[in-house]
Amino acid sequence: CTVIFTRIATKDLHKPISILFCNLAFSDLFTSFSGFWISTLFITNPDITIFGSKDMLAPYALYTMSILSTIYNLVSIGIERYLAVAESMRTRFRAARNHSVAVVLINWVLAFFLGCLPLMGWNCLHRRKNLSVLYSPFCVDYLIFITIPNVVVAAFIIPLFTYLRIIIILRKRKLRMKACGQATGTYKSAEIQVARTSIFIWLLALISYAPFFAGVIFDATNHQCHVDLYPGIYIFRNCTAMLITMNCLGNPIIYTLKAKPLGDKLKALKCLSTNRVRACTV
Repeated sequence: CTVIFTRIATKDLHKPISILFCNLAFSDLFTSFSGFWISTLFITNPDITIFGSKDMLAPYALYTMSILSTIYNLVSIGIERYLAVAESMRTRFRAARNHSVAVVLINWVLAFFLGCLPLMGWNCLHRRKNLSVLYSPFCVDYLIFITIPNVVVAAFIIPLFTYLRIIIILRKRKLRMKACGQATGTYKSAEIQVARTSIFIWLLALISYAPFFAGVIFDATNHQCHVDLYPGIYIFRNCTAMLITMNCLGNPIIYTLKAKPLGDKLKALKCLSTNRVRACTV
């Protein structure tokens, strides 16, 4: 919420990349909200989160939609950064606010459609065949359909390829500058910062979503019932949900709070509130 309010209230942060950052914060907010909703249902009635119920369809659908939106936003930010770094692409394409708004709308439409498929009938409420043990009443084939193209390809492979390309481009430019006898000290520090940020981004996604994907694979190959797997596998399921929620905390830190313009605005807001408190005290 701090990231969202700061970016909305600051006019000079209304850039195309800032729109993607703000939308990422909205996605993380929805993920946290849906996770809190599922936690409340688990506290009030744990059986429906284990054996499945119609009441779990809406929370799980919102949870899936928000996670997919987060993944699509991460991919969009990576592609935008690549277009900004690649000189040959930058001369032909410059991301404008209209492009960012269009990307945001496409991301949400796609996430909404895929996340709401269980509400449209792709669930195992009335049949026990192909029922998910971890995420009842979702079907196993639906979870595989969601995780393989989105988690594996969109969250792992595409960002890895994108940020590796960014690092390679920066390394080639540094070597060209060095060959021409130009100073590369500042460029080298920028390259190290971009490389570190890229590694943190990819590792955060890997740590957050890899256990969830492992749980889906186990769910697809498992032939035991709910009672035989209780409580160990459900503790693992809760841990995967915690890691996804921690990803929502890590995204603002890596993407936005490390950005100098946003950090300066946050400090300015903090100083402004402190001055108001002092004035009221006087």
